[in-house]
Order: sequence, then structure tokens, then C-alpha cells
Amino acid sequence: MSKHHTLADIIHPGRTGCTLPQLDVPMAELPAEGQMRHELRLPEVSEGQIVRYFTALSKQNYALDDGLYPLGSCTMKYNPKWHEDVVRTPGFAALHPYQTAASVQGALKLMFELQQYLAEITGMDAGCLSPMAGAQGELACALMMKKYFQSRGDRKRQRVLIPDSAHGTNAATAAMGGFEVGVVSSDSEGNVDLVRLKNMMSDDVAFLALTMPTTLGLFDPSIDGIISIVHEAGGFVYGDGANMNALLGQAKFGDMGFDCVHLNLHKTFSTPHGGGGPGAGPICVNADLEDYLPAPVVIQYDEGKYGLSYPDKSIGAIGTFYGNFSVLVKAYAYIRSLGAEGLKAVSENAIINANYIKEKLKKYYVLPYDRPCMHEVVFSGSRQRTKGIRTLDIAKRLLDYGFHPPTVYFPLVVDEAMMIEPTETESKETLDTFVEAMQKIAEEVINDPEILRSAPISTPVGRLDEATAARDPDLRWEG
Repeated sequence: MSKHHTLADIIHPGRTGCTLPQLDVPMAELPAEGQMRHELRLPEVSEGQIVRYFTALSKQNYALDDGLYPLGSCTMKYNPKWHEDVVRTPGFAALHPYQTAASVQGALKLMFELQQYLAEITGMDAGCLSPMAGAQGELACALMMKKYFQSRGDRKRQRVLIPDSAHGTNAATAAMGGFEVGVVSSDSEGNVDLVRLKNMMSDDVAFLALTMPTTLGLFDPSIDGIISIVHEAGGFVYGDGANMNALLGQAKFGDMGFDCVHLNLHKTFSTPHGGGGPGAGPICVNADLEDYLPAPVVIQYDEGKYGLSYPDKSIGAIGTFYGNFSVLVKAYAYIRSLGAEGLKAVSENAIINANYIKEKLKKYYVLPYDRPCMHEVVFSGSRQRTKGIRTLDIAKRLLDYGFHPPTVYFPLVVDEAMMIEPTETESKETLDTFVEAMQKIAEEVINDPEILRSAPISTPVGRLDEATAARDPDLRWEG
């Protein structure tokens, strides 16, 4: 069965893949003739054939259950399967958002405690769980800071500064919030250029959006100076906490002086990332911004009951109801099961794994910033490009070795970038196998470059024209 690549291979007129029950409703009229699609020939296959066909297709997919998924900045790590079981318990899965607060006290208690845990983990004063993804959390922070200044009659602050190594969503959400965006360049060490930042700061800057650790996988040692520059000019500092798995138990945004931060629960806190599934982007803020949090916020009354609060100066609802509750449940289970010491071990393992790969591969690929990294390491394929091989070729060849490629060509400040995040859940044995594959590819660049230009050669589909696929997709099935 696995040798069949298309449905056409198994279609035989007269075969039926299912048996429908007798109609228990009146038969409906067919659509008008002009709406009928006579050219669409539906496949005629048996049930066994169709099951085998789709099973074979599923085996062509690569997933985290198959092996290492080193996509930089994405944190494609293993998450405990039992967290999915927790979410499916009737007390959580059968809840309805229109239920009264009195009937969902358990869920509200979970949300309240999660707010408290995230505020403690980030070192902030308060939090809100309703943003439904990281970018929405970013937007919420931008809107809160905007409303803060407007409430004080300060309408001059229309600009946001963003480092050139930031996540792309930072600039997008700032623009959606009605701000102009200014780009702060990095220095030779991959840190924020302090001279450039000082020159760009003025009384029209609302905030600096700073990813920490940066997308270069680095912690900026000048963080105190950066935040002082912005605060002295009256601006806020927003923290992109997408890379929080590098900081757990090690450092807190609030202690560093950040004013607000968003977290990607679907990266750091135990919801599988990727595949278009639900995310969650809670935000944590200092006391100055607490009254501006999106509504609703879960509160605890003196008598031990829980309810919903709508802050006086709230920017309003940022999403439907209370956020993606199932993701919140998994984050709560993750934090409670690991505890303080377990969360600290997460960041330690993430940092150790990334630095292990850095040291093992820096002889084979250019390392733009040869210094200890955090959760991920960024290499450059510029040395291989002198041999006529691009980073994309390296990524394609890695498929033949059974690995998903890392993130390529990002961050933009690194030429021919390869951004590798091994995550905290991979074993040394897995990392050694990946390192060996990357070393062999570096040798192939010298000894057999043509194999890289042709890669992948062992996958069900060979090299695709990705530009055409993205710009002119063919999404219609034809028999």
C-alpha cells in the first residue's frame, strides 16, 4: 500500500469506502445545475484502502515524536503527554464560557493561581491570561502603554524602538498599535548598540521592545544600561518573553527593570508548538500598568471565592472570553509538577544543550558571536557559500539524515543564518547524532557539493520550488 503515491493508483469504480445509515430526515433536493461540479470525480475505494492510504501519508510527516526538531526561536520541545489527559477531564473540557462564576470556581482558582505563578516567575506585580497568542500579548502591552501615556495627556509618544535582532512580530504589533517604528542596530558583539540607542531616545518614544534573550540566543550584559537609558527619557521597556525557557529560575524581567512582558505558554509552558494549534500569550506588568490590563482579570475575594474583574482603565477585551483555557490548564500542570527547582532545571538544560552544539559545530560553521549562548545558537553558512552552497542547501540535505532543519535566514542580522534550538528535552545521544550529521554535511560541501544541490534525495518528495509554491499555490484536488 505504501507504494501508492496518489489516490488515482487505488481507485476502482464500484468500490465503497463507507456504508451510510438509512435516511431519518426527508431527502433534500440537489443544488441547481449551475452549482453542480460534474468534473469533480470522487475517488471510489474500499474502507481498508482509504485507511491504508492516509496512514501511509501520515508516515511521511515529520513530527517531534519522530526525532529532534531544532527550529530556532520556536522551542519545539517534548511536552508531557499526561497534560493532554488533564485537559480532557470533564471538569475542564465540559465547561462553557457562559457559565456563572459560582459554577466554575475550580477553573477560576486555577486561572488565579496561574496568574500569580507567572507574575512570580517574571518578577512582575500582576498578570492577565486572556491574550490568545504571543503576538496578541505583544499587542496588548503596546495598547496598555499607549493608553497609559494618553491618560496623562502625553500624546507625543508615537514612536517605538526595536532592535534589529528582534522577533518580526514586535514591529508588526507596534504598527498595529498605531506607533511608528525605529530600528536600533546591534553592535559587533550582537548586543544593543548603546550609543545608537542613546541617540534615538527622545520624549516621543513610548517604549523599547526588547527580546531577552535575543533571537541571536544571547543575553545582553548591558541590560541595566539599556533600561536606564529608556526610563530616564520617560519611556517604558517591554519584554518579549518568547524565550523564557532560557530564564526560568535564573533571572526575572521585573528585577531587570522591564515594565511589562508577554509569555508564550505554547513554547515554554507545555503546549505543543506548531501545527496551527491554540496558543496563549499571557502578559505580566508592573504596578504602573496594572490598571490598564485587558479584561477580564481573575481575582480572589476575601471569603476564598473567585471572580472576574474589569480594571478601571482597561484597554478592554483582547480576545474572546478568558483566553485559551486548555492551554492555561497545561501550563498550570507544568508549573505545579516541576516546582521551583524543576523550572530552574529547564533553563539549565536548555542552556547546556545549546552551548554543547555551539562548541561541537563551531569548527565546521562560522560562529558570528563566539560567546556563551542561552537557549539557542546562531551559525552562519557564509563559509559554505564560498563553495557555492547556500544555507538552504544545508537545510535540505539535513532531511536526508532524518532531521528537521533548523530555522534558516533568521535573524536577518546574520548572513546565511542557521538558528539551532535543541531545547531542554533532548538527550546528549540525540544531540551527538545531530552534530555528526551536521559535520558530515560540512565535509560533503567540500567533497561532494552536488549532493547538497540535489538534496533531499531520500524523502517522499524531492526539492520543491518553494517560491512558486508560496506565490502560486495549487490547492484544488483533481482526480
